[in-house]
Amino acid sequence: MARTFTLEYWRDGRWFVGRLKEVPGVFSQGATLEELEGSIRDAYALMLEDEAPPVANVQTKEFLVEA
Repeated sequence: MARTFTLEYWRDGRWFVGRLKEVPGVFSQGATLEELEGSIRDAYALMLEDEAPPVANVQTKEFLVEA
């Protein structure tokens, strides 16, 4: 399933460095913007592979955390 994310990126010397804004922990780098985009796609795919299968009877609840 295709999804759309926001790629935040910046230059660090000769490298393009970036992250997926909506997916914490997905960072990568590339010599070009196109290479960075490919590396980010790979990092996202690896993150999906590492996710554990859901546990039976898991429930969710939204709650407020004050900063």
